[in-house]
Amino acid sequence: MSKLVTIFGGSGFVGRYIARALAQQGWRVRVACRRPNEALFVRSFGAVGQVEPVLCNIRNEASVAQALQGAQAVVNCVGTFDTMGANNQTALHVEGAGRIARLALVAGVAQVVHLSAIGANSAGISAYARSKGDGEAAVLAAFPGALILRPSVVFGPEDAFFNRFAAMARMGPILPLIGAGARFQPVYVEDVAKAVVQGLSQQASGVYELGGPDAKSLRAIIGDLLTEIRRRRLVINLPFVVGTAMGGALSLLQALTLGLFKNTIITPDQVKLLRTDNVVTPGARGLADLGIMPTAYATVFGEYLWRYRPAGQFTAIRDSAKNLKKV
Repeated sequence: MSKLVTIFGGSGFVGRYIARALAQQGWRVRVACRRPNEALFVRSFGAVGQVEPVLCNIRNEASVAQALQGAQAVVNCVGTFDTMGANNQTALHVEGAGRIARLALVAGVAQVVHLSAIGANSAGISAYARSKGDGEAAVLAAFPGALILRPSVVFGPEDAFFNRFAAMARMGPILPLIGAGARFQPVYVEDVAKAVVQGLSQQASGVYELGGPDAKSLRAIIGDLLTEIRRRRLVINLPFVVGTAMGGALSLLQALTLGLFKNTIITPDQVKLLRTDNVVTPGARGLADLGIMPTAYATVFGEYLWRYRPAGQFTAIRDSAKNLKKV
């Protein structure tokens, strides 16, 4: 019988690619999520019955233990930028991650893969970085042989990075940025999924940092984006103090509306993250050590950003028509 892997957060952006990749390798996949009725699409990733969503809340001991029953491997993809509410960063990144690792050991799970983030540091300047660092510590304390994967910003068809800035570029002639000088190393979501597959196959452990082949400033990356979607915009770098004020106002609005307004734009903590580079640490183990050649974003993002071009899917036809000779 095929081996079983439980993927916590397996219906999310990154998790669904991991679920599909492992199913293609013959694994039986259990996708543990809070709303399995909204994750039925994962069943199409494999043969009938190979991939199944199940109800799980990683804040609940019994729920996690049940999701781990019979699994030979576990992958934790759960993450959030929320600092308020029951599902905040501490609850998910630290307590939830530690709970999964601890109960995986009790259940006799052979391998644990934990998705963290570049910049994870218990002494970091942002709450997000600290929660990721504390989460890694909790995982390794419970399961010392765990594999920790730290990706930079992840891109792909459903990403919240290129899609967000492309949508902003359609709104006017000015594109404001916060932390335009911060360097990023975007990593393709399918490369992250391959890293999980290879990590399990090679029984790898320890920390690996995942980044693409291009490490550029945010301003330069957005420049490539604007070229791809055929839009000219004046890119303005806003001071951090302005970004902090904006984030604070939006977060206050979320609190005052009791969550009816969801601040998905910018938070003060995200502004702190933009004060530091988000690139692979020199000398760190990475994709190459897992036998994976990283994919450049310029070779991929055109496949899903075409809808942000002025003529959408007809842009190529319009550009071609310009070359026609008038008779």
